[in-house]
Amino acid sequence: MEYEKMLTKGALKSIMNNEDIKDPIMQVLGVRKITAAGANERYRLLISDGYNLNSFAMLATQLNGMVSSGEINEFSILQIKRHIISNLTDRSKGSKQVMILIDLAVMVSGDLVGSKIGDPKPIIDNSGHVVENGISASVDSTPQSNSLPTPRSVHSSVIENSIQRDIDVSNIHPINSLSPYQNKWTIRARVVNKASIRTWNNQRGEGKLFSMDLLDESGEIRATAFNSECDKFFDMVEVNKVYFITRGTIKTANKKFSNLNNDYELTLSGETQIFPCHDFDDSKMPALRFNFVQLSQVKDVDVDGIVDVIGVCQTAGELIKLISKTTRKELKKRDVTIVDQSLSSVTITLWDTQAEDFDGSLQPVIAIKGSRIREFMGSKSLSLLGSTVMQINPDIEEAHRLRGWYDSLPSNIEFNNISTRSDAVANAQFLTIKGAQLAQLGSGDKADYYSMYSHLIFVKSESALYKACPKPDCQKKVIDRNDGTYRCEKCNDETENFKYRLMLLAQLSDSTGNQWVTMFQETAENLLGTTSAELGRLMEESKEEYSNVFQRQMFKLFEIRARAKMETYNNETRLKVSLVNIKTIDYKVASTKLIADIKRLSGISTSVM
Repeated sequence: MEYEKMLTKGALKSIMNNEDIKDPIMQVLGVRKITAAGANERYRLLISDGYNLNSFAMLATQLNGMVSSGEINEFSILQIKRHIISNLTDRSKGSKQVMILIDLAVMVSGDLVGSKIGDPKPIIDNSGHVVENGISASVDSTPQSNSLPTPRSVHSSVIENSIQRDIDVSNIHPINSLSPYQNKWTIRARVVNKASIRTWNNQRGEGKLFSMDLLDESGEIRATAFNSECDKFFDMVEVNKVYFITRGTIKTANKKFSNLNNDYELTLSGETQIFPCHDFDDSKMPALRFNFVQLSQVKDVDVDGIVDVIGVCQTAGELIKLISKTTRKELKKRDVTIVDQSLSSVTITLWDTQAEDFDGSLQPVIAIKGSRIREFMGSKSLSLLGSTVMQINPDIEEAHRLRGWYDSLPSNIEFNNISTRSDAVANAQFLTIKGAQLAQLGSGDKADYYSMYSHLIFVKSESALYKACPKPDCQKKVIDRNDGTYRCEKCNDETENFKYRLMLLAQLSDSTGNQWVTMFQETAENLLGTTSAELGRLMEESKEEYSNVFQRQMFKLFEIRARAKMETYNNETRLKVSLVNIKTIDYKVASTKLIADIKRLSGISTSVM
C-alpha cells in the first residue's frame, strides 16, 4: 500500500529513547479532547509509525484549530516538523513521557486513507517489557527525573562560565512550546516591554509587581514578578536586551489584561534565574511584535478588550489637568485622534508623562500595543495602561505605508469617528419607563444608556447615608466598633473619623409605569442640592430638616440619564438601573424636542411655511 510506505517505521521507539529523528511521518489513530484544571482545552492524539503506538502525544494549543477545522482527523497522515518530550509525574500512575507536537503538516487527510496502516504494537524495551508512553512498565517506585531531554534543533550560544553552571544552553526551548506540562526549561528572549512597578493594598495584604513582555523567533509571552522577585529583577532587566530565563510557573493567561498571542503567561518565582545573553547576535532576535486591528473594527471589540492599533495623528487636544475623585491627586490627560486606511478615526487618551510629552504638531504615525477599549454613552475610545507600549513614527512597514497613504489624501476627506460623543448621540434613546422595559435594555453583555422624563415619587431617606472610610481614595463602608473608632476592612485600618457618603434608593414614575433606581454620591448631591457632609450634620442635629431636604424634591419632573445592566448577587440575577445624571427639566428645550418628535412621527415637514 502506498500510504504504508510513507510512514517512518520505528521512529516512535527512537524518539522515546531521546534519539533525533528528523521530520518523522506518522498516522493519527485517534483524537481526544481534554481539559486540564485552569487551562484551555487541549487535544491528545493516538499516533502510529506503522510498527509502534504512542497514546500520549499532545498538540500544542496553537494547533488546536487544525482539529476543530477537521484538518487533523482519524487516520490522517502527519509530518512532525518539531516536537519536545516532557516527563510528567502522576502520584497514582507514576511517571509518563509526553510527546508535545509543536509544528506539523497534514500530508494526507484521514478521509482519503480510511483505515489503520499496518498492525502497530506498544513499544517493547530491550528487556522485553512493554513501555507505556516511553516508560518501562517494570520500573521501580523510585521517582523519575522531571528534567526535559534535549530539544531538537537548538543552537547554543557561548556564555560566561559562571552562568554555564546554572543554565544548560542545550535545553533552550522556543517560547511557543512552553506549557504547564513542563517543569524545567530555559528560554532565550528579548525584553520588548517592561511596565512600571505597581503596588496594591487591600484586606488580603499589600504588595508590588511588574510585568514584562518577552519575544523570541517562535512567539511571545508575558512574565510577571511579585514582591521579592519584583525587587530582584526590576533593575536588572532592560528593554531590548536579550536574556536567558529559566524556571518559573507557567499558567493560563488572563486575556483581560493581555492581548499577547499566547495561551499562557509566566510568573517568576524564587527559583527563577535571569542572565544576560552574551556573544549572541541579537539582530537575529525579533523586536516588538504588533497584532494590529483596523480602527473600523474597534467598535466591534468588547469593552475592556485589549488591542494593538496604528494610525496617523489627525488632531491632538490641549493638556487638561483634573483631580481624581478617588485619590484627590492631580492628573494630566490629553485626547489624541488617529486615523487609518479604513477611513475611521478613534480617540486615544494619554495620561500624565505621555500626555505632557506628546507633540502632535507634525501629525506623526502612532503605533500602540496593548490599549484598552473604553465605552461612554455608546461610543468607543482607547486608553493606555501601565503595560501599554506607544511608539512614535516606528521604523516598520505598516508605519511607512500609512505615512504614504495619509500624505496623498485630499484635504476634504471625511472620517467616521467612532469616538463621537455629541449630545445628539448621547440622547438618541429617549424612552418612557415602559418603553425601556419592552426594549429589554440592560439584558445584553454591555450596559445600556437611555434618557427619560419622569417624576420622583419616593426616596428611602432613612438609609440614604452611610459612614465610609475617611481616606480620599477609599469609599468602603466602615464598621462602628462602638468604642469611638471605626474599622475599614478594605484598608485594614482603624480610625476615629469617617465621612458620610450617599447611596439613594428611589422610585420614578411616568404615565407608563414605575421604576426603582439607585443614585450614588455625585448624582444624589445634584438632586438634593446639598453635600453628603451637610446632610449628615442635619441627620445628627435635626431630623425634621433632614427629612425636608428630601421632601422638597418629591413629585417634581426631572430629565434623567439612566444606565441599565443585569447584575448577579447571591446567585440571583436582576436588572439594576442607576442614574448617571438627573436635572430639573428645561420646559422650552423639552417642548421643542417633543414638537420635533411629533412632526417626525406624523410625517409633517419641519420646514417653515
